[in-house]
Order: sequence, then structure tokens, then C-alpha cells
Amino acid sequence: MIRAVIFDLDGTLVDTEPIHFAAFNEVLRPEGIEIPRGEYFSRLIGLNDHDCFAMVLRENRMDAGEEHIAGLMARKTTVYQATIANREVLYPGAAKFARECANRFPLMIATGTLRAEAEAIVRRAGLRELFLDIIAAEDVARGKPEPDGFIAALGRLGSILRPRDQIRADECVAVEDTRAGIEAAHRAGMKVLALCHSAAAADLAAADVVRDSISGLDLDEILRALSISGSKKSIGAR
Repeated sequence: MIRAVIFDLDGTLVDTEPIHFAAFNEVLRPEGIEIPRGEYFSRLIGLNDHDCFAMVLRENRMDAGEEHIAGLMARKTTVYQATIANREVLYPGAAKFARECANRFPLMIATGTLRAEAEAIVRRAGLRELFLDIIAAEDVARGKPEPDGFIAALGRLGSILRPRDQIRADECVAVEDTRAGIEAAHRAGMKVLALCHSAAAADLAAADVVRDSISGLDLDEILRALSISGSKKSIGAR
């Protein structure tokens, strides 16, 4: 039984991954680095800013010290926020589906983006009141594919909803768009609905349920599909 929904943000509710990609390259270009589009969307997408910069710098045998990474992150934040300031980035159907979920379940966001960026985007979209809280990059020691963000979101749910019965990890569905996010949610013990906004369905096959996009999703159909998926896994585990 599903009792809570935890949404990823970038690439799930909002079409911002191409903006992140462009911002990374604008900041890295003066360093002599250009991330190919295919590499970003196949390998780096889903990582938080720190881990993405650290990986790219190390692979290019450049300074990956914390001070250097912090400087790059600050510049990337400036570029990113300036780009999204006057853009409509919400996916068609995202507000409708999020509101349908909020009418029946407590909602959280677990994102690898920075809190200021996440808050700004969700507030601008008029959706902030739907979510009990946001777990952002600064709130966890390790980003996706580590499970820390989803574990923190579950803990925050329990804290906010006390004295209700504690929600278990297997009673949560995470809504994601990347392999890193799917792995993180599964490692936290949660079910996953994956959306093919940033990757092909074959790349997201590890999710419990995969759908083309958030547009037109039927919540009851998704819940039935998750139930069927869970039943098949239980039978297979015997």
C-alpha cells in the first residue's frame, strides 16, 4: 500500500536538465572542458553539482579540490538561476499530477539541486504548498545514486506527521527520471515510478513502473501497476 509520494525535481516535475547541461558547460569551458551532450545525459545526469564537477575534473586530470569545486558550483548557480528566471519550466501535466497525489498522500521532494534553486522553481510554479518539505543537495552527505536523500525524506515525513503511524520505506513511491535516482530510491527500500523525460524506457527498466511522461498520468492506474509489480517481485522472491 502506498502512503507517501517523493518526487525528484529536475527532469521529473520540471524540464531543467538541458539548462543544467548548458550551465555546466558554460562554467567548465574556461577550464578547457566541454561535456558532450550524450555523455551528460547517459552518465552524469542525476548527479548533484558537486559530484558532477568532481567526476569531470578528475577524469580530465584537473584540480578537484573542494575549494575549486565550490567556486565552480557558485558560478554554475549564478548562470542557472539567471537562465530560469523568466522561463516556464514545469512539464505539461506536472501540476495536475502533483495535485492529484497531494489530495491523497503526503508529498516530499528529494532532489540533487540546491535548496535555493529548488524552492525558487517550485514556488514560481505555484506548487510549494503541496510538499511538506524539500530535501536538497545541502541536506545530505552523498547524492544519488546513494540513498541518503530518500532516507532523509522518509525521516522528515515521520517527523512532520507524528503521531501518525510511521510510514515505511516500502510504502513510498519515488517519482524519478534517471538511473541514478532509481538506484537511490530502491536502495532506500522504495518503489519507483520512472518517467522517460531524460532517458529511454530501456535505460529506466529497473524501475517498478515506467511511463513516457508525467502528462496524462492516471494516479489510480499507476497505483494498480505498482501493486502488480510488487506482487510479481514477491512471487519471484519465494
